[in-house]
Amino acid sequence: MASLLEVDNLVKKYGDLTAVDRLSFDVEPGEAFGLLGPNGAGKSTTMMMICGLLAADSGEIRLEGRRLDRTRPESRQRMGVVPQDLALYPDLTARENLMFFASLYHLSGSQLRKKVDEALERVGLTARADDFAETFSGGMKRRLNFAAAVMHDPVLLILDEPTVGVDPQSRAHLIECIRSLQRSGTAIIYASHYMEEVQIVCTRAAIVDHGRLLACDTISQLLKQIPFEVELRLGQSKVPQGMSLGTSARVEQDGDEAVVRFSMQDQSCETALNRDVTNILTTLERHSVSVRSIRTHEPNLERLFLKLTGQRLRD
Repeated sequence: MASLLEVDNLVKKYGDLTAVDRLSFDVEPGEAFGLLGPNGAGKSTTMMMICGLLAADSGEIRLEGRRLDRTRPESRQRMGVVPQDLALYPDLTARENLMFFASLYHLSGSQLRKKVDEALERVGLTARADDFAETFSGGMKRRLNFAAAVMHDPVLLILDEPTVGVDPQSRAHLIECIRSLQRSGTAIIYASHYMEEVQIVCTRAAIVDHGRLLACDTISQLLKQIPFEVELRLGQSKVPQGMSLGTSARVEQDGDEAVVRFSMQDQSCETALNRDVTNILTTLERHSVSVRSIRTHEPNLERLFLKLTGQRLRD
């Protein structure tokens, strides 16, 4: 399948700072593509270049095979953008907001009214269509923000933290809206810090940091980089001297508790996992060491994200 969006060797510098450093990826029609990275990783700069709000210092962006030119607004008519900061007019009603944004895409007359009604229905705001946006909850504003970006049937939708600060019902509704757009063939760039959402929504993802691409693959292939881990918390601060738990296990100190951890790269091998757990528990019981808790840590994007970008706080 031909890529709908192609990002090729993008570079963007601010003085001596390189915000985006030879970044390349592509997105196919009907694909939700996750764009992940810590604060300051270059995600927002990349999305602004795709939208035409920033000029790249070098590199190329192609949509449907055509090079995007930020000097020609019509090249962006095929895109929709849901920004992290709400782009709404609080003193306009939901319907008035949508009519204004639809007019920016040259919708008018009966077509405009039809698209506005469809967008309100899509995000579950038909009953509140004539209420002022300032009276809406955070989740309702996010849904209205989403509706404003899709009325013109974009082939590419860029979502920047689309569910931040919303209630579970609104989050579930927005995710279903995204899936519906995928089924209709819309390509989606999904930038979020909610890793579990990305895992649910996206088929592929890229992890970037310091403007560089650290990993890009299907979700299933990315997760193969992270082992399945079992953690046993013991009822004492140390294990008896000379006790062997095998080569795969390691003992760590966590406050006044000893913690036994062991991992497996292939979590599908249940026989080997059961054998290792049984052997370790048998050894601990033979040495009269009690186990307070057993936890499993399955591979997920959050663990991979921290592995690749580090656990130091970012501002």
